[in-house]
Formats: sequence, C-alpha cells, structure tokens
Amino acid sequence: MNSKYEALFTPWKIGNVEIKNRIVLCPMGGTSLFGWVEPHHFDEDAANFFLKRAENNVGLIIPGIAPLRNMLGNRWLYKANGAFKKLKPFMEKIHKTGAKLFVQLTAGFGRSFALDDMMAMLINNKFLGALAKPVIDPSYLCAAPSESPSRWAENVTCREITVKEIKKIIFAYAETAKKLMDAGVDGVEVHAVHEGYLLDQFTFKYVNKRTDEYGGSFENRYRFAVEVVKAIKEKCGKDFPVSLRYSVVSKTKGFCDGAVPGEEYVEVGRDMEESEKAIKYLEEAGYDMFNADNGTYDAWYWAHPPAYMPENCNLNEVSHIKKFTSKPVVCAGRMSPAAAASAIAAGDIDGMGVARQFLTDGEWVTKLMEGREADIKPCISCHNGCFTMSKSKGTANTAPLGDTAHMARCALNPQTMQGHKYDIKPAAVRKKVAIIGAGIGGIEAAMVLKERGHEVTVYEKSDKIGGVFIPAAAPSFKEKDRALIEWYRHEVEKRGIEIKFNTEIKDISKLDADEIIVATGSKPKKPNIPGIEKAIEAVEFLNGREVGDNVVVIGGGLTGSEIAYELELHGKHPVIVEALNDIITTKAVSLANSSFLRDYFKWKKVPLMLESKVVEITDDSVIVQSKDGTKHTVPADSVIYSVGYYSAPVAGKSKNVHIIGDAAKVGNLRSVIWGAWDVATKL
Repeated sequence: MNSKYEALFTPWKIGNVEIKNRIVLCPMGGTSLFGWVEPHHFDEDAANFFLKRAENNVGLIIPGIAPLRNMLGNRWLYKANGAFKKLKPFMEKIHKTGAKLFVQLTAGFGRSFALDDMMAMLINNKFLGALAKPVIDPSYLCAAPSESPSRWAENVTCREITVKEIKKIIFAYAETAKKLMDAGVDGVEVHAVHEGYLLDQFTFKYVNKRTDEYGGSFENRYRFAVEVVKAIKEKCGKDFPVSLRYSVVSKTKGFCDGAVPGEEYVEVGRDMEESEKAIKYLEEAGYDMFNADNGTYDAWYWAHPPAYMPENCNLNEVSHIKKFTSKPVVCAGRMSPAAAASAIAAGDIDGMGVARQFLTDGEWVTKLMEGREADIKPCISCHNGCFTMSKSKGTANTAPLGDTAHMARCALNPQTMQGHKYDIKPAAVRKKVAIIGAGIGGIEAAMVLKERGHEVTVYEKSDKIGGVFIPAAAPSFKEKDRALIEWYRHEVEKRGIEIKFNTEIKDISKLDADEIIVATGSKPKKPNIPGIEKAIEAVEFLNGREVGDNVVVIGGGLTGSEIAYELELHGKHPVIVEALNDIITTKAVSLANSSFLRDYFKWKKVPLMLESKVVEITDDSVIVQSKDGTKHTVPADSVIYSVGYYSAPVAGKSKNVHIIGDAAKVGNLRSVIWGAWDVATKL
C-alpha cells in the first residue's frame, strides 16, 4: 500500500463502537436491507452486496434508507418481525469480517419525494387518491413542514404534515432502533438533516412556515431532529450510537434553484453561521456522529456530484464544521483517497464517505491496500445506473418505475444489485468468437467471453480501444472517463485479449469464427439546414477541432449541453439552440446532472434558445426561428451540431451474428455495457 493512504487504515470510535478503518460505505437509495419502494422485507440482494464489501475491508457500512413506513402498503417497519429475524444472522456474518454496520432510518422525503405523473395525479385527484390510499399514499409521502411546491411535479403542492404524524414518526424511530439493536446492528443513522429531506425541510425558513412548536425559532425548527435522537436514546440507552446524515450548507437560492461552485448567492437554507450553531445543538441532543456533505434537492449536485463537480467538493465545508463538534465527522462527495487520507491525518475529518465507487468495483478497498490501484475500475459519476430519476420542464420524475424501485445498480458493472442475472459461468462449448469494434461494448463482451473460456479476437479499424467514448471523454471535466479508458487498456493487456488494430472488417463472411459480435457503434445525424457544410459535428469538436469565440451549438441534449459547458469553461461564448422546451429531456439523465448544467448556464448567462430551430447557417451567423415564427440572427464564428445518432452495424443480425451497443440501438454507457453482457453471458 502506498504510504500516503496509511491514515485511511487507522481505527477510530463512534461512541463505544470501534471501527477498524476510516472508510465508510455511505447509504445509497436502492441498497436498503428492508426494501425501500416495495413492502418491507429482508433484501437478499442488498445483504449479499454488503457482505461482499465487508469481506473486502470496508470499515463501516451504512445501507440505503429504510423507510419507517412502507411506501407501498403503509405498514410500519418496526412491525416487520420476519425481516429483523433474518437480520440477526446476517449481522453475525458481517461481524466476522471485522466490519461494523449502522442502519439508516428515514422520516421521509417531504417535498423532495420523486413523484411521477401517476402519483401527481393521485394527489391532485382527491377521489382517485382516496381509492389508492391503502396501497400508496403520495400525499403522505410528500407531506412537508408547510404547504410547499414539489421539487418534481410542477403542478403539485405538498400538504403540511400534522403534529400527530410527526409524533408517530418519532415513536417509530425509537421502536425500530430497538429492534435493530436487538438484532445486532451496531448503530443507527437518522435520515436526515441533509439534502433537503423532511427533517431538513423543518430547519429551513424558506420551507417551514409553521407557527406551532415545530416552526419559527431556531430551537423549534430543529425540534423534530432533536426529539428523534432523544427518543432513540431513551429506548436503546445512551451507549447505542446514533449518527446523523447532515448537510453543512444548503447551497440553495430558492425552490428548484441551486448555487453551483464559485457562485455568489444569498442562502435560503442553512448557511455556515447557522450550521456552526446547529451542529453543537444536535451534538448536545445526543448525536454521536455527523455523516456530512452539502446541498438539497434544489441543489442536488452537491450531495450527488456529477462529473462537472470537482473532486472532494464538500471537503472545505465539512472540515470547517468539524471545528464545532467533538463528535466524529465523515465527509462524502467525490472523495479521493489521497485527499481523504491527508484530511484525516490533519484531524480535519474522521472518516472518508464513499458510495458509488462501491457499485462500480466492490473490491476497490482491497485493491488500494494491496497497491493495485490500476486494477480499480473507476466510477465516472454518470448516474446512468444508480440514480436515473430525471426531470425536465413540465414533467414529473420520468424514470421508469423499475429504475426508481431498483436504484443502486451500476452502468459500468451489470452484476451490481441484480441478483444472479449476470453471473459469469464457464461456457458449455468453447467457441471462436470474433468481435468487430473495440469500443466499450466490444471490450466488455471480450472480457466476459474470455473469462467464460471462449477464444476471442477483436477487430478494430483504428489503432486504439475506446471507440466513440474517446471523444466523449475529451472534455476537461471528464478525467474519470479518461481513467476508465486507461482501465480498459490495462485489463485488455492483463487478460491477454487479442486485438487486431488497424483492421476494418467489411465482409463478415471472411471471418474464421463460430460467433460474431458486431459492436461498430453509430454515426451522427446531419441536420438538413442550408449552410450545414459550414458547421462541424460534435465528435469533430471533441476530437480537437478548433472553434472561434462565439459558438452556436445546435441541439441541447446531453452532448450539446456538455459541449456548451466545456466551451464556457474555456472562455468561449456558446449559445444553445434547442427545439424542445428544455435542455436535456432524455429520461436516462439524472436530475442531479441536468440541474447542474441548467443552474450553471443560468449563472453564466449562457443563452438558451428553446423551442427554436436553426433555419440557415451563414459565414458569420445563424438564422434561428422561434416557436412563434420570429427569426433572429445570432453571430457565430463557429457552429457545432449535436442532433443525435443512428445505428451503424456492419452486418445484419442472424443466427451467429449478434449486434450490441449503439450498433443495435443508440443509448448510453449503461445500455452498451449491459447489452454486451446480455449477449456475452449466454454464448
């Protein structure tokens, strides 16, 4: 192990519970041991996920939120005796590894609950809502401290939660914590004065307008969180550890309006001055640890940082707040092991919080300890598998229910939290397999097939692996994408996968193979616009084509928006022209990602010409026509178009020909990798 990481592997204590190292597996939606959307049960997939990571040297495990009350069926968790019975032997297995485990319990989401269109309809239609209530009660699920606009559904006003409901939640915290303690769990984490969830909303003046004992003064706004920890301590004893998920600073300007790094703004949530007071107050109430970062659902990218956020983005605020409490403080948010180790050694924080890297590579801690950093498959903060809850103007949560119910899967690792669907088993018959294309899909298929015992040859027309992901990884903020390409190169060499570079296959009949996988990707669409020959395609720009200062980007999807972001970072002046009513309307793009770009463009005053189209490109401008037919002349030194792609397989599908990735259907990294595994695990 590199000596710079030594501080990560020193013991520490939370109350009387000793943790063997400073690495904390932070909670993620979808990893609850009791299910989080479906009715309460002991979740075997989550249990296996955590046990494997415990066997790979994690210090403290905190599974994803366990709702105190079922989202479906409205049953209280403390009544699910069967789940607690199964939990006890699982905890014995965890403890044999030397790891400790806390369970995170949630009071709820308040206005941050990710309503979809169906649930929004049930709230707005009182009759249908009453009929559905025994099964699902979205009015309860999104009840807030005061009437407030939903973060997700623009046509929904969340109702005020009642004092009676608050008292039931506090009672449920204590009862559930006792059941967990009796099952051998090492502590609980209260969810959360964090990220703009229900308990956090009570602390915010911009959300909490109550005039009773839970609103108004500082003490009243923090009363709910205080009463929760006191109830747990009374039921479980003062020595049973209680952690609090805590946002140091809210980074929020208003409803659905966040502050990006570097922006000057007026805080409407918890500013640092209040946080210094609050953390002392919460410590005095009985909390034993603070699991900390920043943000709210209105500034979601702080708690769920996409690639646009800097590494260690929350470390400054968390290190500062550590000065105001005697209890241990954990910092999360794109943490790098080197920065975390340095901060721990300096006494600035006590633990390194990591979440999604554990989805991508469950053995990364062991690899770090053994000095095998090159073997660690990096998380690229894409959220394509783990956090696909998406939204654009006029929509509620557009993620499919299957994704919302089963978050914490991984775009880069299909085996994560998917049971035995993608188990790699030895091939019944060893075959020769030819793979055309050494992009991500082709290489993933090659690795799986090689591991299963097949003889694999990859044919690549260029001189390197990566395909279209190479230009996709080119922007300055995509350092993890570039690290992922290096990981693939390392794995190809380590596994001895044969690749014939500079070899273009046009006729598959000449291949000596039993099975052929076509992974030739896609080609860009070219809009039919007069003067389009004066423009360049997105990949040309990403491959290094120079552009002028004033750049019009045709297409405000994810690629076009990221190009505009990159241009602005380098001092250019981009303008986005988009036919739809918002940028980034793709269902697969997490709101944590898209809201950053929207907020950044708003801060930097990047023009977004929505519901508009380019009708002509001239030598020094573009002509843009708006929805009402009005035409505008926009100066342009350069024009970049990014209007989508179409599949470009070199052969059609047949009995022994399998088309994968974008060659089959244009998608994202998740669809490419999972699709490659769908084929490679079955041949």
